[in-house]
Amino acid sequence: MSLFRKIFGLKNTPEDHIKSEERGKYMPEVKLPVDEQFTINFKANGGKFLYCENMQEIQDSFNSILKENGWQDNKVLLFDERLNDLFKDFELNTTERISESTYFLSTCEYLISDDGSLLISSNQIAEKKLKELPDNFIIYATTSQFVQNIGEGLRGIKGKNRNKIPTNITTIKHFKAIEDKDFLTYGSSSKNLYLMLLEDL
Repeated sequence: MSLFRKIFGLKNTPEDHIKSEERGKYMPEVKLPVDEQFTINFKANGGKFLYCENMQEIQDSFNSILKENGWQDNKVLLFDERLNDLFKDFELNTTERISESTYFLSTCEYLISDDGSLLISSNQIAEKKLKELPDNFIIYATTSQFVQNIGEGLRGIKGKNRNKIPTNITTIKHFKAIEDKDFLTYGSSSKNLYLMLLEDL
C-alpha cells in the first residue's frame, strides 16, 4: 500500500493483498513446526505413530500394540530397567538374549524432524548393531525430544552426558521392508517400529 493511501485512508484495492498461495518462487519456504515435520517424515518412512496425552494413554497404546501382534506372552528384549518399572503392570517376560526375543522395548535420544528418524545410542542399544536386534521395535519418547536435525541431536547428547559421552550413536530411519534393494539401501536395517509419544511440554 502506498504512503498516500496510509495518510489519506483510502480503501485497499484487491492488488494490495497477495495471497499466501501466490508466493514468489524466490520467497523462503514456510517452515513447519518440528513436531509436524517429524510426523510427516516418520510416517513417510513407514513408522507407526501413537500420540498420547498422559501415561494412561501410553499404557493403553502399549496394551493395544501387544494385542494387535499377539505379543502378550512373548519375550521382550529390554536393556533399560526404567521401562520395566514403567510397564510393570504388564508383567513383561524380559530377556537380554536377542535370539529369544520377539520385540525390543526402548527409549531413544532424540526425534529428528527433518528426516523422521530416531537418534539412539549405547544408552538404548548397548554395543549392539541395529541388524542384530529384533525386527520389531516399540519406542517410548516424549515431545521434549524433538530436534530439527542430527547435528542438534548430537549436541544435545554431548550436553546431557558431559562426563561420559555414549558410544554407538546411530539413527533408525527405515520402518518398513525394503523390497527394491539397491546400493543406496545396502546396509539399512529396516524395523517394524511403533512410536509411543508422550506430550510432556
